[in-house]
Amino acid sequence: MVTQILVVEDDPRIAAFLSRGLAAEGYAVSVAGDEGQALALSAELGEDLSLVLLDLNLPGTDGMALLPKLRARQTRLPVLIVTARQSTTDKVAGLDAGAVDYITKPFAFDELLARIRAALRTSEHEQTGTVLTVEDLTFDLVSKEVRRGEYAIELSPREWSLLEIFMRNPTQILSRVQILNRVWDYGFDPSSNIVDVYVGYLRRKLNRPGLAPMIQTVRGAGYRLVPRG
Repeated sequence: MVTQILVVEDDPRIAAFLSRGLAAEGYAVSVAGDEGQALALSAELGEDLSLVLLDLNLPGTDGMALLPKLRARQTRLPVLIVTARQSTTDKVAGLDAGAVDYITKPFAFDELLARIRAALRTSEHEQTGTVLTVEDLTFDLVSKEVRRGEYAIELSPREWSLLEIFMRNPTQILSRVQILNRVWDYGFDPSSNIVDVYVGYLRRKLNRPGLAPMIQTVRGAGYRLVPRG
C-alpha cells in the first residue's frame, strides 16, 4: 500500500517542491493551501492518510489551531510541523499540541525525509503491533525472530531493516533508490550495487525447500515481496 502524505502549505513553490520530491520517493501526495482544504482532504482520505506535513503560517488561521482538528479525526495520525517559526516557544507549543516533530525552514530535503521515515516507523509500530506477517513469513520486530513456515531464519541487522521494508509494503515495487534511502538513508552513492547485494542475501535466506520464492525482481523498476503462500 502506498503511503499517503498530506502537505498543508500555502506557498505554491514550497508545496510544489515537496509534492515532487515526495512523489519521487514513492509517496502519494495531496496538497492543501488552507484549513478548509486540509480538513476536507483529511476527511476524504480517512484511514488511508499516513502523515501530515503542516505549515503554521496559513491564510485565515494558525496551523497550531488546525493541528488538533486534524488529529481529532485520527488520534494516532502523525503530524510533522514544517515552518519558518524558529522560537523555542513555538516548538514547545507545537509538540505539546500533538506534533510528532518540528522542522524549521529552510531545511535540507534529506533531513525532512529522514524525519518522515522516523515518524512513520513510530506510527506503524503503534498501529500494527510488533509482529509483521505476510502469509507464511513472520517477523517479530522486538525479538528479531524471523520464520518462514517451520524454518527459523537468521538475518543480519541490515537484512532485518530490508525485510521490514518489504513486509510493510507487500506487492509494492520498491526501486533501488527507495530502498537505499530507507535502509541506508542518504550516505551511499545511488549508483552503488549494495541494494542488489543485500536483496540477494535476503532472497537466498528466505528461499526454503518446497516453498516458492517471495522476492521478485521487476526488470528496470526494482524489487517487490510477492505473497505466494
